[in-house]
Amino acid sequence: MATQLEKAEKLRALHARQGAFIVPNPWDAGSARFLTALGFEALATTSAGFAFSLGRADGNVTLEEKIEHCRVLCAATALPIIADLENCFADDPKTAAQTILRGAEAGLVGGSIEDWNGSEIYDFSLAVERVQAAVEAARSLDFPFALTARAENLLRGRMDMDETLRRLQAFEAAGADVLYAPGLKTLAEVRIVTGAVKKPVNILAGGMQGVTLPLLAAAGAKRISTGGALARAAIGEMLRAGREMQEQGGFEWMARVAPGGEVVKLLEAGGRATI
Repeated sequence: MATQLEKAEKLRALHARQGAFIVPNPWDAGSARFLTALGFEALATTSAGFAFSLGRADGNVTLEEKIEHCRVLCAATALPIIADLENCFADDPKTAAQTILRGAEAGLVGGSIEDWNGSEIYDFSLAVERVQAAVEAARSLDFPFALTARAENLLRGRMDMDETLRRLQAFEAAGADVLYAPGLKTLAEVRIVTGAVKKPVNILAGGMQGVTLPLLAAAGAKRISTGGALARAAIGEMLRAGREMQEQGGFEWMARVAPGGEVVKLLEAGGRATI
């Protein structure tokens, strides 16, 4: 199994090389191993997908549950794991920064901090202070932890691109390694964001029709994530199967299932894979 330093260096190299890369979001150890076996180079957690797996809505897990979840995924695969750490489970900058250290102790080599606490966007000054504290925590580690700073305006219904750019630029100046504004809807918006900052930009693949990795790379994106979409895709298939049985008494959905032998082989391959 790769060391944490090796995983961190791998992630740094992915951000430094030409072009863009996809970092899909597993929600449990099994999905992490499936994605590893398919050949992806890094993975990221999904707060929504993990919450769904516990029978809850997004934003309703505890810090301890989140850290244990990160520990499980980091142990499941040799790939670098980045975590959606939400608002780092605290409003106070110093307390939020401790979550970065907790995540690193669990095996993460990257993680994010949001400027949204579940009900409101943080004041600009506090948002910047929180990123500064998270950067200081990340820099205190003995490996290069990739800190992602998220500006949540667009995702939370505040359609103010100027303020979003202002925050991203301030987060970059504070030392964040990756910038992220979930909620972009067009390649033109991607180009606006990537043109406003110099650090790598993470793009959420949902919400944009007809986009591909090459198109996003050409627009300046570096890292493409899927958020909770893979978990919702799996849930969608289960719901379709359930409705077919409940409403029609049918089992045609069984023709679409993955063969059991293939599932086992992929789990084994995902567990063995090294970077």
